[in-house]
Amino acid sequence: MPVTYGFLSTYPPTQCGLATFNAALAGHLTGGAPGSGVVRLLDADAADGGGLAIDRAAPRVVHTWPTGTPGGWTAAANALNRFDVAIVQHEYGIYPGADGDEVLPLLRALRVPTIVVLHTVLTTPSPSQRSVLERIVAAADAVVTMTDTARQRLTGGYRVDPRKVTVIPHGAASHTSVPRERHDVPHLLTWGLLGPGKGIEWALRALAHLPEPVYTVAGRTHPKVLEHHGDVYRDSLKALAAELGVAERVRWEDVYLDETALSRLIRSADVVVLPYDSTEQVTSGVLIEAVGAGVPVVATEFPHAVELLADGPGILVPHQDPEAMAAAIRHLVQAPDVTGHLTGLAGGPTLRWPAVAHRYQSLAARLLAARTPVAVASVPA
Repeated sequence: MPVTYGFLSTYPPTQCGLATFNAALAGHLTGGAPGSGVVRLLDADAADGGGLAIDRAAPRVVHTWPTGTPGGWTAAANALNRFDVAIVQHEYGIYPGADGDEVLPLLRALRVPTIVVLHTVLTTPSPSQRSVLERIVAAADAVVTMTDTARQRLTGGYRVDPRKVTVIPHGAASHTSVPRERHDVPHLLTWGLLGPGKGIEWALRALAHLPEPVYTVAGRTHPKVLEHHGDVYRDSLKALAAELGVAERVRWEDVYLDETALSRLIRSADVVVLPYDSTEQVTSGVLIEAVGAGVPVVATEFPHAVELLADGPGILVPHQDPEAMAAAIRHLVQAPDVTGHLTGLAGGPTLRWPAVAHRYQSLAARLLAARTPVAVASVPA
């Protein structure tokens, strides 16, 4: 009998990177086989309208945990216990309670092997954040970080059992079926949910130093940002672009892209620009998709970029330094051999979702084997 998996996370049509990640992992891990299912975390304010459709290979939702309902973890745990293995996505903001601590009684109630995937590992957590994460690791059978940086940060800065920690990279879709587009004018691209900290203002200032490129900023405003602040950030960026004299070279695509549309957009870019302000980000789905698609990247020195770009699939620049960003972009659009080099690197199998899913399968198999009683042969009298 094939192994069945229960997945706990946000899930499409909710619009967030965690939901997209979970759907991709679940679809590739189960391959459309029946028996697995998703326990969906649902915030009452989640933006579902116009979100991503669920891939036909991805498991169906078997239970919804409304995170505004006290004690919802009990029914969620009961639902996950119907499967052979539970895979739990962790981010501080998706679970109820102080720093999401309602995930803790759920983990303790699980009777099946449990893999927790950590999307954030902070360098300087609050005492509460540190305590929650340490207790999560203690309750889980295995913990996955998506970069070695996150693993080192976790095992070096928190009181956890390092033997539980495995590094499995964030998966990347295959965009190679979409041909690369060629342009007379260089095309720069940033995509993802929009909000303060994205650093788009620094990319706009870099664009002002470059006379030719056009720049696409694709993605809806983050639902939480929109709820509390409206579109103030997007409007401020448009005002800045006008002030810098680059408004006519900036395209704003206020959409949440499905996989086909995203592939076309990525493959149309000459350079993907990741001007993020964060110095904590240990996982970036946008970064992994860009590298996987063979598109050159200019990124600020956030941890995942430092780790992934070290071998040459792009250029790192200091945070909030538009002159350095402009120089890096100029170098990449003028270097004729960059794309060929990147295409070869991106063709490696380890970043692709099938390979990533296989590593989760192997980890689950080890956990199940560890729980299987060893048969003892009887000795004749």
